[in-house]
Amino acid sequence: MALHISSGCFAVICHSRVHRIRATAASDGSATLNTVVEEKVKLGGSDLKVSRLGIGAWSWGDTTYWNDLEWNDRNEKAARGAFNASIDGGVTFFDTAEVYGSGLALGAINSEVLLGRFIKERKQKEPDVEVAVATKFAALPWRFGRQSVLKALKDSLCRLGLTSVDLYQLHWSVFYESVYFIQNPLLMIFFLLFRPGVWGNEGYIDGLGDAVEKGLVKAVGVSNYNEKRLREAYEKLRKRGIPLAANQVNYSLIYRAPEKNGVKTACDELGITIIAYSPIAQGALTGKYTPDKPPSGPRGRIYTPELLTRLQPVLNKITEIGEKYDKTPTQVSLNWLVAQGNVVPIPGAKTEEQAEEFRGALGWRLTDAEVAELRSLASEIKPVIGFPVENL
Repeated sequence: MALHISSGCFAVICHSRVHRIRATAASDGSATLNTVVEEKVKLGGSDLKVSRLGIGAWSWGDTTYWNDLEWNDRNEKAARGAFNASIDGGVTFFDTAEVYGSGLALGAINSEVLLGRFIKERKQKEPDVEVAVATKFAALPWRFGRQSVLKALKDSLCRLGLTSVDLYQLHWSVFYESVYFIQNPLLMIFFLLFRPGVWGNEGYIDGLGDAVEKGLVKAVGVSNYNEKRLREAYEKLRKRGIPLAANQVNYSLIYRAPEKNGVKTACDELGITIIAYSPIAQGALTGKYTPDKPPSGPRGRIYTPELLTRLQPVLNKITEIGEKYDKTPTQVSLNWLVAQGNVVPIPGAKTEEQAEEFRGALGWRLTDAEVAELRSLASEIKPVIGFPVENL
């Protein structure tokens, strides 16, 4: 995940209305689903309701991490298909950011521009269609204080073609990690030494509050905040009567740092929703990649043949469980996250087919025993490398 924009407020995620059917084995070895009637959920203590699953638009327009480092008309057509298929399936929450598809990258198109384009096209055909948009403020070294947040937000609104967004988040400068950490370590060192999160954090939080009061956003949130900074942001906004709605973090079956570093516990305690990016480990949990066929580009440096070899027992169990319910590994992995409670996964959809598959993660639940079994197996794997920024 790179730098992208979104917003939120505080409160616990609402519970869906649930109708359960005991999972029982059928004569053919399949099982009856624990069915769930999905409803929209509140982000934290805000009034904003979103679909239980969202779509991450990090890859849209990107040429630094995704899309084999190029973007063309074929990619845009596929992304448009993903957007429309998501809407058609009731997945109406989209997360982008001002630096996704950054203009600093050759051939890139800004993700906000693409999302705004897709929304405009859809509304021309269906004026009443509902789309919840989240975007993020990039804490770049040259940005100071609360006014920088408002200016960046207005620029994002211009690119999106909207007068307001649903969720606006402060984003740690992951852009430097996902791109420059690989391509320019010197810039990364500079950023770590002079990171704005240290000397600009309070002003940024003030800017979020100002955005709410000016009616530019419905809810506000943060991204990649550790427990200490999360509590500080929550308290500062609380004093203004504004809830901190969400903390967007890297969270999946094989990357469970939020559970271990206190972030998940703090979110549950304070009523802050976790928005989980990379919820299928950037494709590693889909079964698409093997030790002989790892991901291309920068992802191949994280999801190596060695890691994919160690991951096989987990993937085998995910596949086995999925076969009982006629579900894919992707759908099982996303359902596992939903089962953790107070979590909204936002997998990235680059194609219509992917968006349609993601929808199949909803409307049912794994059993408690299956959730525990997958956790136990995944715990035997050395944790996947996350983003060092989470520890700042």
